[in-house]
Amino acid sequence: MSMKVIEYSKGILTLIDQRFLPNEERYFECRTVEEVVYAIKEMVVRGAPLISISAAYGVCVGLHQYKTLEKLDYIFSILRNARPTAYNIFSILDRLEKKIKSMQTKEFHKVLEEVENESFNIHREDKDLCDSIAKNGQAILPNKANVITICNTGMLATGGIGTALGIIYQGFWNGKVKEVFVLETRPLLQGARLTTYELTKNNIPTTLITDNMVSFLFSKTKIDLAIVGADRIVRNGDTANKIGTFNLAVICKHFNIPFYVAAPYTTIDLNLEDGSKITIEERNPNEVKYFKNQKIAPENVKIWNPAFDITPSNLITAIITDKGIFKPSEISKISL
Repeated sequence: MSMKVIEYSKGILTLIDQRFLPNEERYFECRTVEEVVYAIKEMVVRGAPLISISAAYGVCVGLHQYKTLEKLDYIFSILRNARPTAYNIFSILDRLEKKIKSMQTKEFHKVLEEVENESFNIHREDKDLCDSIAKNGQAILPNKANVITICNTGMLATGGIGTALGIIYQGFWNGKVKEVFVLETRPLLQGARLTTYELTKNNIPTTLITDNMVSFLFSKTKIDLAIVGADRIVRNGDTANKIGTFNLAVICKHFNIPFYVAAPYTTIDLNLEDGSKITIEERNPNEVKYFKNQKIAPENVKIWNPAFDITPSNLITAIITDKGIFKPSEISKISL
């Protein structure tokens, strides 16, 4: 895709505003760290890797904004609290904070320069991580595969080609992927709005289905495998991803269809023993109650709106990372 997804320069972070896709390519400019936090919370930017890159640049924005190191604790604090489930943002912010603490000098302009350089490195590294995941993932693709995925894990969610979608892109270019089936991903329709947008822009045969059509699709059409992303992978291989992923994994198990997770090492959280320990973000009920400002449910109905669910490790065939392909039980042995 030719469009600019994320760009940072001299204290200004510019993001494509994903709330308006696929109808309009509008950009959101962040000149304060508070605006970066807003962009992350309100889904201007999304996808665990891209959120972490935005947070890294958010530290730079905050330093330009306040022009003092005395605000560093505040800057890191509000960025860490932007969204609770995806692990990448925490690991990247920890990396930046450690970098700053290791510096011998505390001169503002030198710290700022170092933070900016490290943030650019983080962005470049994520592109390389995506390329490695895409390359490693080719091993699991049969020829002329029909693949199913949920949410968005491509160029709009990462600093590069994508994670799960990166494997699909490379597979298509290698002649191994025939067609991609995309779940719409209620309630914010990241699959319908973003994934199909990416795939069709790249001329990849794509079929969009609603989230409740999967079982019937599997009974009528040969689907070779599912590939999804991850926002956090814990020590026993349990995985947090966009709500609806667990459903897809259960149905794949019933139909004996391989279910793969693709994610960079920055998503792996060895501090948590299993998925029950992952904090699941619950979002505004109005995301379910309204569609494009049109009310679609009674005003007084109770609504539960978790943004993620947990797929147990026993439903996952393998986890594809930049470091290789692993069984869920092997995740704790990966050298991070």
